[in-house]
Amino acid sequence: MTIASTAETAGDFVLTLSCPDRPGIVHAVTGFLLRFGGNILESQQFDDVRHDRFFMRIDFEVSSPISADVLREEFASVAGEFDMDYELWSSASPYRTLIMVSKQLHCLNDLLFRHSTGSLNIDIPAVVSNHPDAQPLVKTYGIPFHHIPVSPDTKQQAERQLMELVDGEGIHLVVLARYMQILSDGLCRELGGRAINIHHSFLPSFKGAKPYHAAFDRGVKLVGATAHYVTADLDEGPIIEQDVTRVDHTHNPEQLVAAGRDVEAAVLSRAVAWHSQSRVLLNGNRTVVFR
Repeated sequence: MTIASTAETAGDFVLTLSCPDRPGIVHAVTGFLLRFGGNILESQQFDDVRHDRFFMRIDFEVSSPISADVLREEFASVAGEFDMDYELWSSASPYRTLIMVSKQLHCLNDLLFRHSTGSLNIDIPAVVSNHPDAQPLVKTYGIPFHHIPVSPDTKQQAERQLMELVDGEGIHLVVLARYMQILSDGLCRELGGRAINIHHSFLPSFKGAKPYHAAFDRGVKLVGATAHYVTADLDEGPIIEQDVTRVDHTHNPEQLVAAGRDVEAAVLSRAVAWHSQSRVLLNGNRTVVFR
């Protein structure tokens, strides 16, 4: 079970859970809410009949002030009875989010702007990059920028430095916003379920430094992007969101790149929004997304 570290008192909470399917789950959850005068604002559920697993997300409010920590403690007996994996957050508590980027800044720029307008339920205590290029942009938003260079000789040290920052800042979510370094298997495991990556849809057909140019040479008609959780299997983690946009013979390579930037930014922002609203639940190699 992964839970938030915040102990904020609030009246609006989100509970997500998954467990082996059996009778009585919904009754037990709603009975728990009734004990605290809970009023359900939104409820969604999914039964994966192939794997006999039940998923649920409930947004609820309570009339009397109470902390998320107390509700978690009280819910533990229900969770234990049904062998649940669960999270319970105050809906007003933003996910503390660390963004990682290299030289391509379109996804970072989009996330910073959306954060500044309040459209993402996140705080950004730090941006990390293996290059200094993003520093001026990050500085305009008043967010600390950390330049952590990475080379074959310094990779382990750089990853230790990164995890010190993650632990020290109480980070809930790491977003690889076009961060062009492969994370080690050990770091992927440490960040399991709380790191999101974005990549273009041309993989595995078009790899390398200029995939859009290679795709142009093949006359592709669709440009897309995939946002997924990070795992040790490169670009093969559980998928959160995907989208495409159509292109045609009139598009030159630069226009393909521009179309790709737009769809990458949109897909990543949706994935971050849904994760930070506790709408994404892991289901083995797949995800359940309660949009």
